[in-house]
Order: sequence, then C-alpha cells, then structure tokens
Amino acid sequence: MRTIKPNSIYRHFKGFKAYVITLAKHSETGEDLVIYVCDSSEVNENSNHQDGIYARPLDMFLSEVDHEKYPDVKQKYRFEEVK
Repeated sequence: MRTIKPNSIYRHFKGFKAYVITLAKHSETGEDLVIYVCDSSEVNENSNHQDGIYARPLDMFLSEVDHEKYPDVKQKYRFEEVK
C-alpha cells in the first residue's frame, strides 16, 4: 500500500513538483486530503497548475494515471515521490 509522507517531494505526471506539507481531514465530509505546495517551474503546457497551496483528496493523489486519456505518459501514478 502506498502512503504519503509529509515533507516529501512528489512529481505529478504532467511535470510539476508538489511539496507535501501535511495530511488533513475535510471538516464536513471527513475525507482525507493531501495539502501541498505546487512548484510549476518545470510544468508543461498540459497542466493548469500554478504556484500555490492546494488540497487534493488522498485517493486521487494516490491514484494511477489514466493511460487511456494520457497514452504517452510513462509515469504509473498521478504523483510519484522524488527520491
């Protein structure tokens, strides 16, 4: 099972880097969220992310890339840790 580590850097399959600040719970739904800072300095034209702080559902953060929609993407997961 994949887990998210706060204070780690992840690369989104569209090229930007995400520095994970922490995990949080949505106050109304209880949904697990990943809170991260986006670094779009290496982003390609296929991304709408800009620098800033974002919250994304944990399940989505951990999900695999939709290779039918993005057949040229080599990365398996939407976000992968940068070692």
